[in-house]
Amino acid sequence: MNAKKILALMLCAMMLLSLAACGTKDNEKKADMSSNDSAMTDEQKNAEEALALHKKLMEQENTILSQNTALWEKVFMAADKGMTLQEDGKNYGDFLLDTIEGAKDQFTDEEYEMLKESATEISNIENKLTELENKYPEIMQESIDGDMSVPAGSDMTNPPDDGSMQKFPAFEGKDLDGSPVKSDELFSANAVTVVNFWFTTCNPCVGELSELDALNKELAKKGGALIGVNTFTLDGDEAAISEAKDVLAKKGVTYQNVYFASDGEAGKFTTNIFAYPTTYVVDRNGNIVGDPIVGAITEKKQAETLQKLIDQALAADMG
Repeated sequence: MNAKKILALMLCAMMLLSLAACGTKDNEKKADMSSNDSAMTDEQKNAEEALALHKKLMEQENTILSQNTALWEKVFMAADKGMTLQEDGKNYGDFLLDTIEGAKDQFTDEEYEMLKESATEISNIENKLTELENKYPEIMQESIDGDMSVPAGSDMTNPPDDGSMQKFPAFEGKDLDGSPVKSDELFSANAVTVVNFWFTTCNPCVGELSELDALNKELAKKGGALIGVNTFTLDGDEAAISEAKDVLAKKGVTYQNVYFASDGEAGKFTTNIFAYPTTYVVDRNGNIVGDPIVGAITEKKQAETLQKLIDQALAADMG
C-alpha cells in the first residue's frame, strides 16, 4: 500500500466505536502542539469551546500520524495482521502501544522510543477526547460532520460534468469463499445494490456490520442486495480474507463480501476512498445513485440518507 493510503487507514482505525465514521483530514495543516497542550488544561465553558478543542485535538493526532509515515506503516501492518479487532472502548493510543511492542524487532531503538512517545501522546489525547465527549455528547456529531468527510476533489465524489450518472467501476473478482463475481451480472440481477467499503481494524466499520446484515435481509424482500468490500482483501490476500471472514462470522453476517484486483478500475476507485466506512447505492444498470454515504449507518443521519437513496433506486427500477 502507498503511504497516503496507509495513513488514511491508520486515521480510520483510531476512531472509537462511539464515532460514526473513520476518515482523514487535511494533513498539511499542522496543529500547534504547545497551544493544544495549554488548551487541554483549561476548563471549557460551553459546548462551542469543547467542540473547538475537540477539533484541535483531532488535528494534533492527525499531525502525529502524518509524520514518519514509513514507520507508522510498519505499525499499521502489524496491527492488521496481529490485532484484527480492537477491544471495545480501549484507548487507541494504548492499542498502538501494544502493537508497537509486538513489532519491536522491526525498529531501531531510536525508532521504537519515538513511536512509543508518539503513541503515549495519542493515548493522552484520546483520554481528553473521551472526557470532552462524555461531558458534551452533543459535540461528537458536529465534529464528525465538520471534519470526517471525503476530501474535496476526489474523483469518487464528483459526478460527470455532463449531468449523466456516474457508473460504478466494473470488476471481475471473487467472494470470500472463492466463487467468481462479475459486477455487471451482480448489478443487473438486483433492483438496487448497496456496496459497503470497510476494513477489518476500523471499529465503526465493524460496529455497523449487524445493521448492514439486517438491511440486506430487508433489501432481499424488495429484489435488492447488499455486498461488502473489505479493502484488506484486494488481490485475494489470504490472511486478510481469513481475518475478514472471522470478523463477519462473529457478527453473524450472511451477506456477500467480494474482492477484486487493486490495479483494476474498481481497485483504483477504492484507493480514492479516504473515509471509512463508505457506502454506495447502485442501480440495476450499474449507475451510482446520489452521493456516497460517509459514516456508519448506526447513526440516524447516515441511515436516513441511505434509505432515501435506496427508495430512489427502487422507484426508478419500477418506473
